[in-house]
Amino acid sequence: MADVKRTPIFPEYEKLGAKTVDFGGWDMPVQFAGIKKEHEATRTKAGLFDVSHMGEIYVEGPNSEEFLQTVLTNDLSKITKKRAQYTVMCYPDGGTVDDLIVYKLDEDQFLLVVNAANTDKDFEWLKKHKIDGVSITNHSDAYGQIAIQGPKAEEVLQKLTSTDLSTIKFFRFDYPVTFKGVKGNALVSRTGYTGEDGFEIYLDAEVVRDLWNQILTAGEDVGIEPVGLGARDTLRFEANLALYGQELSETISPIEAGLGFAVKTDKQVDFIGKDVLAKQKQQGTRRKLVGIEMIDKGIPRHGYDVFHDNEKIGFVTTGTQSPTLQKNIGLALVQTDYTALDTEVLVQVRNRQLKAKVVSTPFYKRPKQ
Repeated sequence: MADVKRTPIFPEYEKLGAKTVDFGGWDMPVQFAGIKKEHEATRTKAGLFDVSHMGEIYVEGPNSEEFLQTVLTNDLSKITKKRAQYTVMCYPDGGTVDDLIVYKLDEDQFLLVVNAANTDKDFEWLKKHKIDGVSITNHSDAYGQIAIQGPKAEEVLQKLTSTDLSTIKFFRFDYPVTFKGVKGNALVSRTGYTGEDGFEIYLDAEVVRDLWNQILTAGEDVGIEPVGLGARDTLRFEANLALYGQELSETISPIEAGLGFAVKTDKQVDFIGKDVLAKQKQQGTRRKLVGIEMIDKGIPRHGYDVFHDNEKIGFVTTGTQSPTLQKNIGLALVQTDYTALDTEVLVQVRNRQLKAKVVSTPFYKRPKQ
């Protein structure tokens, strides 16, 4: 068995009572104080996440934007320096290599932040399609990354820096940012994976543990909680944010997953998968991702089959009891004929078929401040 990797913050887990699991080859905390408590803290106060397992790939050089336009579905020409963009890499058949965020550091310098388990695959995919005038380097081991999310996130983080965080708007970032008691410079972006306001912070792996501890101390008065993968999943799920390997995969296209906003088939560049994705946008897809809410008592779990009139019409990609809504809900990829709101379907929960109905997503929207 290959050795599992550990983030620079791993030594803090035990002190905080974390229960860890193998997550894509990483020894990561599934929970600290408990999934529901961590979920609620992020929705109402602030949650702190160790996401140092994520991959960071630099794409640089005079032809870097031209190159990225050929491998990414979104239109990179729409963003300027110090802006970020959610985008997808696809195979020629429209299946998904990965979903990611690209940061425009300079006119010819980009940072791609990719899913941890996909880092090596993504790096090889990019190198395979590289053109002249482009340099691609995997800097994942050099970076630490933490996220602070929740309505009190800005208040807590502002205690540690002289940078005015209120000037960083959604999907924008600032660099360099310095923090009290932490050496070196950080990149701070107003992004996240919870449906809440907050920041993702990238800095040297050697000092990320110092910032983690500083933030926990600075957030004590508002009730900040360290948050594990369990609540990270329930938070992103309620906000209808896709998880690679569940809502997206090599056999699920971003159009099927409802991510058409990140697929710009009208951009001039012929990106990989464009023809198939354009056809899916124009003609529709045979299946679509929908929200479902259980009518009968039971929880729709990942992989459970979905039926209508004894015909299998799809499967659940993610499902749980929503800590915020106190309802048993799920996301399911089903045949398009059965995606109208309030359509009744049956979910195979072990040896029983339980009633559910199609509902709108996202399940949760952050209240306007």
